[in-house]
Amino acid sequence: MKKSKPRRAQPGTMPGIESLADVGEPPAPGTVHIQCADFGPDQAQIQPVTDLEAFLRRPRPDGCQVRWINVDGLHPYVVNQLRQVFGFHTLAAEDVLRQPQRPKLETSDDHLFIVARMPSLRDGQLCTEQVSFFLYRDSLLTFQETTGDVWNPIRERLQKSASRLRRLGASYLLYALLDATIDHAFPILEDFGDRLEGMEQEVAEHPTTQLQRQLHGIKRDLARLRRFIWPMREVTNQLYREETATIAPEVRTYLRDVYDHTVQVMDMVEGCRDTASSLTDLYMSAVSNRMNEVMKVLTIMASFFIPITFVAGVYGMNFEVLPELRWKYSYAGFWLICLSVSASLALFFIRKGWIGRK
Repeated sequence: MKKSKPRRAQPGTMPGIESLADVGEPPAPGTVHIQCADFGPDQAQIQPVTDLEAFLRRPRPDGCQVRWINVDGLHPYVVNQLRQVFGFHTLAAEDVLRQPQRPKLETSDDHLFIVARMPSLRDGQLCTEQVSFFLYRDSLLTFQETTGDVWNPIRERLQKSASRLRRLGASYLLYALLDATIDHAFPILEDFGDRLEGMEQEVAEHPTTQLQRQLHGIKRDLARLRRFIWPMREVTNQLYREETATIAPEVRTYLRDVYDHTVQVMDMVEGCRDTASSLTDLYMSAVSNRMNEVMKVLTIMASFFIPITFVAGVYGMNFEVLPELRWKYSYAGFWLICLSVSASLALFFIRKGWIGRK
């Protein structure tokens, strides 16, 4: 599904989701995909939602204590329908729709509101999309910009009867989703690291403008990833340290593990950025060395021709009387002088190590 443009409010407009023009109009078919997972210790049911209003009126299946509603695609009507049922604030609903938002955590009496970003690698380029979470005691709402995520292994774990996800409730599901989102940065950084390592020898031996563009693209992606990870470290640390009723005590240890992962990702990002900066310096040094070699060759060639040009210039003057003008061996003498001077200069340059040595 094509990614929609970020929604930005005009200065001075009324805050909240109610001010949006299409808040009362259902989305076009196929633009928003909703999936619901109801589960408990003994069972799990995952199904798509085609009629949102009818779905919200139905009670949960028996034996399912936790409900996870995932929305792919942002539309004011869908967000507002869920807001009216679950009761989160209209400003939070506005933050869901208007991206990009900085990753953050907001606490309320009965729920948590979390904004994160999900990284992915498409055709070698870093892409991130905003993901919003609303955590209640027995429910979790997630909103994504587009279809497709990194949570399929979690959906598969929900189908297993022995899964810890079924026993530890909605807060553990939140941990699992955040952990998968953060951990997906590891293979991305490994890919960046492999590319930087492969570029090192090529930059030193064959620096080209194409390599420079590739290196600049990697540095730009690393800067974007850092802007996402840095506030996520604050969010996970706040989740772990603050005591809220919506997070089960036994889940806090797992949230500390997510915080540790964000610290590791930050360390890897900084390491890759240092490597990229070093390669940039190496590129500039290699280009400078190549330029110096070219200038060295041109200078040596000019040094050979300067004395020859001087001799040719003297005997090319239009004076009527020149001492060797009518001498029989003048032409041969001219070439003898030129060759002697060139041979002397060549011997001098070789002894100095300016030519003939690497």
